[in-house]
Amino acid sequence: MAGWRVVDVTDAEAFALLPPCADPSFDHRTCDYWEDAVAGSKAHRVSWLRPRPAEASAGGASGSRAPNRLLEEPVPRVPNPFLDEASRRGTAFNPFDPRAPQETTPLNPFAPQNPFALDHARAPGNPFAPRPARTEGPGPGAPRKLALLTRGHGIFGSYARVMLVAERPVAYCQFGPLSAYPRALLLRDLYPQLPSAPLPAVITCIATTAQARRRGYALALVDDVCGELAQRGFAAVEVYPEVGARPDATSAAFPAFWERAGFVMAVADEHFPVLRREL
Repeated sequence: MAGWRVVDVTDAEAFALLPPCADPSFDHRTCDYWEDAVAGSKAHRVSWLRPRPAEASAGGASGSRAPNRLLEEPVPRVPNPFLDEASRRGTAFNPFDPRAPQETTPLNPFAPQNPFALDHARAPGNPFAPRPARTEGPGPGAPRKLALLTRGHGIFGSYARVMLVAERPVAYCQFGPLSAYPRALLLRDLYPQLPSAPLPAVITCIATTAQARRRGYALALVDDVCGELAQRGFAAVEVYPEVGARPDATSAAFPAFWERAGFVMAVADEHFPVLRREL
């Protein structure tokens, strides 16, 4: 197998590397099948690839959308005896609040060692759980799928990786915490015999371009993603393959593929099996 490298899909430049699906009626760039358990689709949707208009400002949107009265009309203030009393007395120093003003806050010798502080710019973080670099997200106008793939980047890390061979994309993998994919949660609820704690990470999609198949790229990418998930603290990864689907119509692969990738059958259902790999 030729030399390869992987790219985390965290910005528009990496998103542009997503390879096409073998069946042109599907598209990784417009798929929300796993993110929407009710109306999710794998379809190629041209509208999702166009830049979205920027969000309307707080002053109201121009054009066809009606103003939101709940946002624009002032909300009458309801007296709060607890807040009013605190205002009358003045703000007391809270040694556990990292947002307290420095000029009025007495020296707190315990603050630098507080791993639970909310202000991550000053707090050192939890030394037992590596924290991904904070990001600002894709910004207004980003493609919808890119927004889905980066919605948890500041907490969890990337949700997708692309494999490049000779700088050409050949394979794509989507993954993440179970909570990020409602369809996986819904499917998993069918099987109470699956371990409930700790919850696993999931790989929802693995796909290779038609020209790059049967060269081991998908297996190598899955192994790379499993190694990354282990570093993020997960104890296991689960997958939910499709039985009976056409090879070009599924990105969840088949049980035989996952077994070659080191997964074992956890639920041998004839329609919706579950395979699991301990990390």
